[in-house]
Amino acid sequence: MKFTLNVDHVAFLRNARAETQPDPVTYALMAEQFGVDGIVVHLREDRRHITERDVRLLREMISTKLNFEMAADQDIIDIALDIQPELATLVPEKREELTTEGGLNVLDNLEHLKETIEKLHEDDIAVSLFVEPDVNSIDASAEIEADFIEIHTGTFANAETDEEMLEELERIRVAAKHANKLELGVNAGHGLNYQNIKDFRVITDIDEISIGQAIVARSVFVGLEKAIREMSDLIRGY
Repeated sequence: MKFTLNVDHVAFLRNARAETQPDPVTYALMAEQFGVDGIVVHLREDRRHITERDVRLLREMISTKLNFEMAADQDIIDIALDIQPELATLVPEKREELTTEGGLNVLDNLEHLKETIEKLHEDDIAVSLFVEPDVNSIDASAEIEADFIEIHTGTFANAETDEEMLEELERIRVAAKHANKLELGVNAGHGLNYQNIKDFRVITDIDEISIGQAIVARSVFVGLEKAIREMSDLIRGY
């Protein structure tokens, strides 16, 4: 299971005081040195954290992969086509939300999502759809020729009881196995941290996970290198 780092929360800290530090680009470059397999950013319509400057510098400077999270809006599509990320992950976006609250409604937006995927594919950009662990959504993702899905793990992460957590973990396991049968790549993310990753790592059909806030928060106390190496060890079960 590969481990990618979302640096949105570093940009959020920077923007809180309209300063230049901490710089998410520098943070990403350091994280690569400490062993992450890729960098994730979400360029939102309102640019509340990651900016176009960040994305363009990351594209030029990182040596791993860039996963560009984006809404299926023409303005952001044009930027994706220009910067050429290794992966574009289509996510739902609401201006009033603090963070992404759930998966795409693929079934009700098939035509628009299909058109967006086709535009990105024309420039050889692989596309992932951020979805709930739901078989129907996964079938629809395969139907419109997505290359990957990213399973939303927020419900698992926010479970209040062991029973709820295990139920959601089973939903994710079934969903990941189903996606693999359809020859979709499987990523996962949202709310994963140093505690719940110990249960999550038992799912063997997931190629890659994305973690952001937990790493940034941990690095405040122990530094970025230790925060990343601790998570890497947990993911690999050392």
